[in-house]
Parts: sequence; C-alpha cells; structure tokens
Amino acid sequence: MRTIYLDNNATTRPSPGVVDAVREGLEARWHNPSSVHRPGQDARHAMEKARAKLAALIGVSPRRLTLTASGTESVHLAFRGLLGATGKRTVITTAVEHAAVRDLCELLAGEGVTVRTIPLDDAGAARADAVEALIDDDTALVSVQWANNETGVVHPVGGIGAACRARGVPFHCDATQWVGKMPCDLSASDAPAIDLLTFSAHKFHGPKGVGGLWTGPLVRLRPVMPGSQELGRRGGTENLACVLGAGVAAEEAMVWLGDDAERARLGALRDRLEALILERCPGAHRNPSGPCERLWNTANIAFPRLEAEALLMGFSEKGLCASAGAACSSGSLDPSPVLLAMGIAPESAHGSVRFSLSRETTDDEIGEAAGIVGAVVKRLAAVLPG
Repeated sequence: MRTIYLDNNATTRPSPGVVDAVREGLEARWHNPSSVHRPGQDARHAMEKARAKLAALIGVSPRRLTLTASGTESVHLAFRGLLGATGKRTVITTAVEHAAVRDLCELLAGEGVTVRTIPLDDAGAARADAVEALIDDDTALVSVQWANNETGVVHPVGGIGAACRARGVPFHCDATQWVGKMPCDLSASDAPAIDLLTFSAHKFHGPKGVGGLWTGPLVRLRPVMPGSQELGRRGGTENLACVLGAGVAAEEAMVWLGDDAERARLGALRDRLEALILERCPGAHRNPSGPCERLWNTANIAFPRLEAEALLMGFSEKGLCASAGAACSSGSLDPSPVLLAMGIAPESAHGSVRFSLSRETTDDEIGEAAGIVGAVVKRLAAVLPG
C-alpha cells in the first residue's frame, strides 16, 4: 500500500538536493560559524550564501533577515521584540491566525497586553477596511497571516499594510503558508506595505529547524534571546547544516515559482480533488463555501455528523494522510478554532478535514485519494444513528 501524502501544510518532504546539503553540512561544515579560525569562517561564508538565497526568495536584503529555529520562534521575536522596543501594550490580529500567533496573543493578554481582533468577511478573511479604526497610540503592531493554514483563504495584506502605514504602525505578516508557494518580492514597487515577515523552510521542501524573520529598515526589536549571533537580534549558535538545506530549498522554490503554468496545473488538481469528494460524499461542503481567493494547494472539506478523528484514522488505514482541527488531545480532536471563528457550525467543524497538496502531488494520487475519502465516508455514515 503506497502512501498518498496530502498534509503538506503541516510539513513537506525535503527535496533530494536539500537532503544532500544537510548531509554535507553535518559531515564537512560542522564548525561553529562564529569561530575565527579558517574552518569556522568557511562555515560562516556558507551560511551567508544560504541566507542570501533565502533573502532572494522574498526579495529583501540578507542583512535584515534573522535566522531562527522555526516560524513560531520568528513570530515570538517579532511580537515580543516590538513590544519590548516600543513599550506599547496593544496588538491587533485576527481570530483565524495560526496557533503560533493565537496562543502567543492569549499568553500576552495574561501579561496585561491588550489584544484587539479584526472582524472577518463571509469567507473568513480579515476586513482591511476595519483595521485603521482599531489602531491607537498604544498599538505596537498589527499581525495578519498572508494565507490561512487551514482553509487557504488569502487575506488582503495589501489593504491592511496600507492602513498600518497610514497610522505609522508596524505590520507583521505571517507568511509561513505563502513563501515558497507563491511569488513574494517585498522589494517590488507594488509589494504590500509589510514591515516584518515570518516564514519557515520546511513548508517549501526544506528542513525543519530553520525559520526566518525579515524586519524592515525602520523596525527595531529588543532581542528575546540576547546573544552575539544574528547581529545581536537572536542569540544561539545557528543550525548550520539545516540552514544550508534551507538555502537549497529557497533556490529550488525560486525556479519552481518561475513557472506560472505549474501552479495553475496544481491548482486544477486541488479543484478536481474537491469536486470528486463532493460528488462522492452527499452532504459534504467546502470551507468556506462561497467564492474567495485561496492558496492553490489547500482544500478544507466538512463532513457533517462525522468526526474528523474517525475520518483521519480511516484515511490513514488506506494510506491517505490529511489533517484536521487542533492537535489530538485526550483521545479526541477538538473542532478547529479557526473554523469556529469563521462562523462554521460546530457540527461541520467537528467533521472538517484539510487536504493540502505540494508541488510533488500527482494526478493519479488525486483520483486515488478521492476514492479513499468516498469509501471511508460511506462506511462511517452507514453506522450513524438515525
């Protein structure tokens, strides 16, 4: 039984070139890049070349790109760094952010920080026209993700950035699901007015253990982990082997992003998967159900009256990997806070599953996956009471 992997928003398979780069880093470039001896400086040179590739992927200066251990750490550095540097005590975000932001905001609220929430439109996207009214003189930052990790809904970051720029407030964008999947050139004349951007290499076929935080030239942060590394922005010896792998992943992503037809082809595969599942599963529906702009690789489908945990276990038994809701807790999956915040009924949220493609996904896999979903849903529906 082969594995059909449609959980790429959780993580992607490292490419062969990435694996080779990480191996080479562990075997030949294991030296500390902060050391002054020749091997250490060779390691430093290799790291800076990888940093330049990551910076090129988002169109920024390498000197403004801080390497971290994850997207979550990058988010914490952005939030706590700005709060510490400015002394302000208000942040503005949405209720549909990734848990890295949601959980941090809950923690900050317990520390006395005011957290304001941007209202959503019918598709679950932040309303850019509501942002400016939420900003006051005590606002440290506004933070909105570029694309939602569960539904693929794209937020209007251009309008949000413009509102922030008009009020002189930094705009942080969690671009973890965007970078490497969609073009992102922050140096372009028509680029959104983003002041801080976070991403993670393992979302675009790079290794885990490498995140990035880009800060604009006017942004000043107080370090969360003081140290001499990363120009004093983030202490701790860099994960050099994985940074080298991340550089290769960025280079490969730039090549792939140059082919618009390939993204269109994969987007059509996502649409085909949705159509086949909805055809085979009466009562199922897409989240969100209405028209909206979505990331090409993400489908979120609700199977009302069924439980996501049972669905995922049934899929896994047949070789299909997908995901749903929050992390497994006490033997059951809680309904996704993101879907509930979008106004989706709890009955549907409990039975919602995310399927996320990668640039490796094939047409054959889509057809087989839809067949597995249809069979499992039919089997589970047959034992429902009533």
